[in-house]
Amino acid sequence: MEMESEKENGATFFQMPLHYPRYTQKDYQDMPEWKLDRLLAEYGLSTKGDLDYKRQFAMGAFLWPDFHHDQKPSP
Repeated sequence: MEMESEKENGATFFQMPLHYPRYTQKDYQDMPEWKLDRLLAEYGLSTKGDLDYKRQFAMGAFLWPDFHHDQKPSP
């Protein structure tokens, strides 16, 4: 399968999609493999590995840590 990002000389480049994915952790945990493959490929990321690996990779790549969870409001 030829990637859309391939140039005629075979070199590849990364093209940032227009929107950043807005899925929750639960969305990734319930996402079917075909949808994970499509999402990862859209960002130029590997689709190799089993379903659990892809879910963990997607969550690590696209979910932001919740920095406000442990912080207390300042006086």
